[in-house]
Amino acid sequence: MPESGRFQHGLIIGKFAPFHLGHRLLIERALEQCERVSVWVYSRPDFAPMPSPLRRGWIREAFPARLFPGLHLLPDAPSTPDGPPLNSAPDATHRAYVRAVLDGWAAQLDWSKPDAVFTSESYGDALAAELGAVHVCVDAARVVVPVSGTRLRADVHGQRAFLEPHVYAHFVERVAVLGAESTGKSTLTRALGESLGTSWVREYGRDVYERENGVLTPEHFLEIAHGHRALEDEAARAPGVCRWVFCDTHAATTLMWSYLLTGTALPELHALADACRTRYAHTLLCAPDLPHEQDGWRANTEVRTVQQGFIRQDLGTRGAAFTEVTGSVEARVQQVRGLLGQ
Repeated sequence: MPESGRFQHGLIIGKFAPFHLGHRLLIERALEQCERVSVWVYSRPDFAPMPSPLRRGWIREAFPARLFPGLHLLPDAPSTPDGPPLNSAPDATHRAYVRAVLDGWAAQLDWSKPDAVFTSESYGDALAAELGAVHVCVDAARVVVPVSGTRLRADVHGQRAFLEPHVYAHFVERVAVLGAESTGKSTLTRALGESLGTSWVREYGRDVYERENGVLTPEHFLEIAHGHRALEDEAARAPGVCRWVFCDTHAATTLMWSYLLTGTALPELHALADACRTRYAHTLLCAPDLPHEQDGWRANTEVRTVQQGFIRQDLGTRGAAFTEVTGSVEARVQQVRGLLGQ
């Protein structure tokens, strides 16, 4: 280390697939010892379910620029005539490629070459020597943070304690629970969350409906759709979430209610409804085989039948796959557990 006790420029290269607490430790140690730290998210092939821009975003959220001005996230690896080396290529090939890219950046940008390379890997000594830098090894034995990207990819849910909430949320699947009034969807949503030990989301539209005493405008329904999505995103980051978030209704049903109660719907609400087809890993439709319960806000049984028909029509029109659940709450929970392999 220089006499000043700090390096000028530290370099970290990794897949960050996914970004985990071991990576956080590595970056924190580099920031403690360097004036500037560059992080290069680098993999070929890339990881389709979590491409490099997403992985850089995870790091950026963990280390926001306003708090860590000395941290710089490098762009994707530049192409060469042969492309970036495959992950399986020999270490010497990767070292030569990294050196060539860094030389190019140093020539084109106001950018000094790194004088320190931070890794937790065995290749660190050779890579640092290739770059004329010092290797700083951090927790190579995985004692401080006993995890690796390979282990996480093999069992991301079992190893989720090593992921920050904003990273784990990417792997949490949303399950929509649909149905007309008094089909048991709110009860089922909560029962599923409790049965499977994870988060669940109430029907946000009910909050707005009661707040406005049942007098809603198209703008209110757009508010409902956005508010409900925000609750889902919050639940996906909540402590204790595991594998799934169960969601009481979604924007396509909100769109239906906008037309039923106001005769129209805003274009943005249509777009949010369209997004439901891919936003949810599973869609459940509660059958209207439970006794109708009047709570002072609901319509009658005949209207429930019409609502259920509209929901079925919407699912069919959008080509959205769904699973109908029937019977008691306990029976429905067991049906869903079977669907989810639990």
